[in-house]
Amino acid sequence: MAVSKIWVFAEATDGKVATITLEMLAKARELAGTVEAVYGGVDAEAIAAELGAHGATTVHATGDLAGALAGVPVGAAIAAAVDAGNGPDALFLGTTYDGRDVAGRLSVRLDAPVITNVVDLAERDGALVGVEPIFGGTQNVITKFTSDKMPIFLIRPKSFAAEESGGAPAAVASLVVPDLGSTAGATIVTRHVEEKSGPSLDDASIVVAGGRGMGDSDKYQLVEDLAKLLGAAPGASRAIVDAGWVPYSYQVGQTGKVVKPTVYVAAGISGATQHLVGMKGSKNIIAINKDPEAPIFSVADLGIVGDVHKVLPKLIETLKSR
Repeated sequence: MAVSKIWVFAEATDGKVATITLEMLAKARELAGTVEAVYGGVDAEAIAAELGAHGATTVHATGDLAGALAGVPVGAAIAAAVDAGNGPDALFLGTTYDGRDVAGRLSVRLDAPVITNVVDLAERDGALVGVEPIFGGTQNVITKFTSDKMPIFLIRPKSFAAEESGGAPAAVASLVVPDLGSTAGATIVTRHVEEKSGPSLDDASIVVAGGRGMGDSDKYQLVEDLAKLLGAAPGASRAIVDAGWVPYSYQVGQTGKVVKPTVYVAAGISGATQHLVGMKGSKNIIAINKDPEAPIFSVADLGIVGDVHKVLPKLIETLKSR
């Protein structure tokens, strides 16, 4: 049976739809005739225009979650819709904290499997299949569902380009949340928002990332300084995140964030496969490393074989003199 309707789990903060949601909507439009969003929260009206502009005709909203974790009510509400025959042919969720929570709980509710870490989707023989990277991103496998359950796909950010379709604001429909029993006991008491300045790593057009080759944590300041001059977001390899130099939110790679900026500067990063997975889709990659055999040069558009402690200060000095 061909895929006719796809639901996309929508996430938003302060009335702005998350980029991953818009990316999934773009792919969903390629695969189904009807694309709708499902949202947990009271401000569906505030995001209906943006969702509609990206192809969603309807946003199914739960309404007030009363401080509950999104995974519990949203997962239960989607399961109830599916059980009643009002659900979609497939569900797309982003690989985010809430997306994974909803997917896991929904999987239990429906006794249905989830295909995770999806970087592409296609229709084969009237059904959707997911493309997943394995072995540190060196190979891709195609995975399909063999049961008749609703397919659930967890999609990696930056897998697709977000593009508007010019649609009208999405209609807002009520999505009934069934009785949750004791599962609704956990509530969000407070939220911590990490202080930051400059562009977000997820959406920055320029990223300057540092690695173990920076030498020590104090030297990472060179990365921060260059990023500030370029209007870029600072990033990092897993090695220096694990070493405690910078927060996890800076990490680029298989277990961090996937970025696709116009320019990616890799300073003192050797280029382990796990890091390349998170940035090799960048349009222009500039690598600075003193080892001419470093793997990072295999994906670089411009390679500088040199000491980052000499190269970065020169770049910073040149930019400041302009």
